[in-house]
Amino acid sequence: MSDAFMERLDNVLAPDPSPATIPAAATHQFGADDSLELRRLAEPSTAPPLTKTSAVLPTHGRPVYDPFTARRRQNPEWLVAYTATLVTGDVVASITAACVLMPFTGPISVYGLALAAIGALAWPALLMSLSTYAERLHGTGAIEYRRVAIAGVIAVAVAGYAAQVPALVGLTRLLLIGVPVATVLTLLNRALNRWRLHAARRRGFMTKRVVLVGRDSAVLDLAKRLRRDPACGLQVVGACVPQQSASQSLEQHGVAVLGDLTHVVPAVDEVGADAIVVASASETAGQYLRDLSWRLEGTNIDVLAAPGLLEVAPHRLQIRPTTTVPLIQIREPEFRGHRRVVKGILDRVAAAALLVLGLPLLLAVGAAVRFSSPGPALYRQRRVGKRGVCFDVLKFRSMVVDADRKLEELLPQNEGNAVLFKLHRDPRVTPVGRFLRRYSLDELPQLINVLKGQMSFVGPRPALEREIARYGPDMHRRLLVKPGITGLWQVSGRSNLSWDEAVELDIRYVENWSLGLDLAILLRTIRAVLRRAGAY
Repeated sequence: MSDAFMERLDNVLAPDPSPATIPAAATHQFGADDSLELRRLAEPSTAPPLTKTSAVLPTHGRPVYDPFTARRRQNPEWLVAYTATLVTGDVVASITAACVLMPFTGPISVYGLALAAIGALAWPALLMSLSTYAERLHGTGAIEYRRVAIAGVIAVAVAGYAAQVPALVGLTRLLLIGVPVATVLTLLNRALNRWRLHAARRRGFMTKRVVLVGRDSAVLDLAKRLRRDPACGLQVVGACVPQQSASQSLEQHGVAVLGDLTHVVPAVDEVGADAIVVASASETAGQYLRDLSWRLEGTNIDVLAAPGLLEVAPHRLQIRPTTTVPLIQIREPEFRGHRRVVKGILDRVAAAALLVLGLPLLLAVGAAVRFSSPGPALYRQRRVGKRGVCFDVLKFRSMVVDADRKLEELLPQNEGNAVLFKLHRDPRVTPVGRFLRRYSLDELPQLINVLKGQMSFVGPRPALEREIARYGPDMHRRLLVKPGITGLWQVSGRSNLSWDEAVELDIRYVENWSLGLDLAILLRTIRAVLRRAGAY
């Protein structure tokens, strides 16, 4: 080995520099506060190190950490078990499809059976090549299901090409029929496992322990959002903030402060965290995030960054690479186009069908309301629809006739939020009306509003005229689409939510609408109605 090579190796593996050796250029680049951070990053930590050795570039004086000598964390046991369950279910799905359809495909040779078995085992391999077992896809989003469908299309295409080989005619017939069946069974397997994962996460299991990093306000907001979404599987175990002494608000909300921004790596070891989420928005956040990711290379600890785009769904964020820096492009929300036309047609067709099929129920509920208390069966109320156009929303009357005049007397007892009046035991609600509200049967006449094109099945809550005067600029975006009978607000807690939470959910729907999201909300609506969450 040459002397020149050994000299270069000694330079790379030289011990960490003292604070005095950090050049002024690096201090200027980071700023006064960040220079202290850089010095402390260079200093040896008293906590158990995540890497065995450190290395520096002698020309620049910036820390570079060796990922090959890092002490790598093992994946959590639940993650290994969950992934194994997915693989096992996919293998069973492919074998089941082959066994069920084999008698209907004619005589197959032993050679064909062997190829069919290989094909059944190759199905999970195809799914793995499309990263359907990646941990980042577990429990959230539709990408996992979309990639399973793509795998099915690829398998059918391969079987179609194989059909040109005479010896494989029987096998390709089996695959062309069996692959769609295997795809459907695989999707069912993923859906059932996701339901099991969500149920476990709501009880506090099968989660990753995360440390939040950033300014106090950003960290607190992020902690609240992660707690409201247990399905994401991120359990906050602590935070590191710029000034540890001025973080009482975090402690008051149950977020333990583990140290300042220079204590992140030791804090991860102290609490056994699996991931770090950086919520900082300072001008030096990019450099800090890069240094932090270097220190965690090879440790199997995730480094995540919250961009602060709260109402933008992941499918609207795209990375646009350039030769100097990757850029995040935000796609425009869709307020017109063929998908909106399809949604309008589906709304009116479904509303007409439900009105015809549900006519006996509508007549029975109307008669119960009419004869249980004085007054009409239907209640009309002026609401604001798309682009500020007012219309009369229809409901089955659930209160006494003069309920609006009695509202002023009950305002001091409001149990709702700052804008919406709600009262658990509202004296204006009739006995029949209380039953109708419990199961959302009072909303059935709104099918007429949908048929007339004033409303949609899914959309923001139709607003009262007096509420519009209290809207901020952001809230006016909900008027860009038709209001809905149900929506994110209704399936996420309804009256139990604060006004700010209701606003955020409505805007999130407006910004990220899709037919798939509508279908998911409709399915969640059925569960919300049966559970009667927030209905009073």
